[in-house]
Amino acid sequence: MSDLLERLRGRGWRMTAQRRVVAEVLDGEHVHLTADEVHSRAVDKLPEISRATVYNTLGELVSLGEVLEVATDKRAKRYDPNAHRPHHHLVCARCGAIRDVHPTGNPLADLPDSERFGFTVSDVEVTYRGTCPNCAAA
Repeated sequence: MSDLLERLRGRGWRMTAQRRVVAEVLDGEHVHLTADEVHSRAVDKLPEISRATVYNTLGELVSLGEVLEVATDKRAKRYDPNAHRPHHHLVCARCGAIRDVHPTGNPLADLPDSERFGFTVSDVEVTYRGTCPNCAAA
């Protein structure tokens, strides 16, 4: 059973076959699938699942705070089940591959008071960009 499934069951989320399949598709490390990719993989497991059901389920998971919606560029939004461990993203500028990274240090502390312009900063999103090994080898 995936960590996401365990979290959802612990919350008492009604686990239909369609919801279970979407959660199973999202299970894993460094998972950052688009809604269409989630649907494609879900259809392999449950052929009758509709695109609308996948989109609705993803929206519910984001609303619950169990999945993060990630937009790293002008490409489609991606869904990240690693919602409970603070992390940043490393993105390939060529193919769009995304990896979760956990750098040391506190990026919030790196923003000097003079650059906060009176804001009370509550969250930081850092995206590292580069070229993945597959694209670099091509």
